[in-house]
Amino acid sequence: MAPQHEEHYHPKDAISASLKTTMLTGGAGLFASAVQNTLTRQNVGPMGVFVRSGSTVGIFAAMGGTYEFVKTASANLREKEDHWNVALGGFFSGALLGLRARTFPALLGYGAALATLTGAFEYTGGSLFGQKRDPTVDEFERREQIRTTYRIPAEQTFAELGEGRGIYAPGYAERRAERLKEAYGIEVPTSAPAS
Repeated sequence: MAPQHEEHYHPKDAISASLKTTMLTGGAGLFASAVQNTLTRQNVGPMGVFVRSGSTVGIFAAMGGTYEFVKTASANLREKEDHWNVALGGFFSGALLGLRARTFPALLGYGAALATLTGAFEYTGGSLFGQKRDPTVDEFERREQIRTTYRIPAEQTFAELGEGRGIYAPGYAERRAERLKEAYGIEVPTSAPAS
C-alpha cells in the first residue's frame, strides 16, 4: 500500500553549501588559532596564528567543509533528509581529525565517535533547547488546551485522595460534625473551613 502523502526531496547544491561551511568553520579555526597564539609563553608575533598554530585553521576548515559536503551529497544520493546523512558527514569529518594521529584505529575511532554524536543529536531533534514551537499556533490557546486535557474533576480527586490535608469537598463541615457526634457524642458547630 502506497503512503497517503509523499514528500518529494529537492536536491541541494553540495559544492556551494560546503564552500560556505568551509569559510565559516575556517573563520572559527582562525579565532581558535589566534587564541592559541595568545596563550603561548614565547612572543611569536601576529604571524604565529598561521605559522605556529595554522594547522588549527586548516583542520577546522577541512572538517566543516567535509561534513557539509558528505551530508548534502548523501542526502542528494539517498533523496532523504534524515539523521543518517548527518552521521555520515560526522564520520568523514571525524576521520579527518583522526588523520592527525596517523593511525588507522584513530581514524576509525574519531570517525565513529563523531558520527555517533552528530547522528544521535540529529535523531533526538537536533536542538539543545527542546522542540521547536509551531509559529502558527497561539501559545495561550496551546497552554489552555494542555490544561483542559489533563484537568481532573474534583469529585474524582476527592474519591482517590479522600478529604483532609487541605482538600475538602463541599459539605465537609456538616459530615465531620455528624461523624464526631456519632463517635463521641460531641456537638460541634458547623462552620466553613478557613481558607
